[in-house]
Amino acid sequence: MTKLSVNINKIATLRNSRGGNNPDLVKVALDCEAFGALGITVHPRPDERHIRYQDVYDLKAAISTEFNIEGNCKEDKFVDLVLANKPAQVTLVPDAEGQITSNHGWDTIKHKDYLKEMVTVFQKEGIRVSIFVDPVVEMVEGAAETGTDRIELYTEAYAHNYFADREKAIVNYVAAAHHANHLKLGINAGHDLDLHNLHYFAQSIPGLLEVSIGHALISDALYLGLETTIKKYLQQLT
Repeated sequence: MTKLSVNINKIATLRNSRGGNNPDLVKVALDCEAFGALGITVHPRPDERHIRYQDVYDLKAAISTEFNIEGNCKEDKFVDLVLANKPAQVTLVPDAEGQITSNHGWDTIKHKDYLKEMVTVFQKEGIRVSIFVDPVVEMVEGAAETGTDRIELYTEAYAHNYFADREKAIVNYVAAAHHANHLKLGINAGHDLDLHNLHYFAQSIPGLLEVSIGHALISDALYLGLETTIKKYLQQLT
């Protein structure tokens, strides 16, 4: 079964809006694990507007499932943070400073040499590396040439077009996944996946190992409760 990793950035956003420690980020992460999630994802940014760097240390010391840290490896502070905590996985995302949310994958052809260097830095410390890519066969090919362990397919386009024509929306993702499988790359996915579009995506993508979901899942939890929401997301992956 595809693993569910819960991105808890939005919990940190809520906490930071009032100061203090309510909601308690570590407790939420532990609850996610207890409710069946098999991973916790965070995406710290330089301004620490949601996940603070200290949060990463606190979470690493507390959680027992896979820890996935996302971010831009062009930020030295991010690289140092990952190397200090040695998560199960680091996901390299080409965010610009101040960007509200991730909105594109790496150009793995243009940045191949740089990415190859960074992949080696993390792998030498026993950290699995995933590169955030658009569903383009050439970008998957370029990612493979960096030596990365996995790719993460950026799924915003799929989610945006799902209700108009889900079969058309999934085509490029299926092609990218088949190519990744051929190249023996692991496949993750994330961005705007939710209770409406997740099942079809998971059933359509061969070899999908992990999805990272935050905004939609936390939003659903406001109505359904966190435990019920996580169980509903897990059901979409079976």
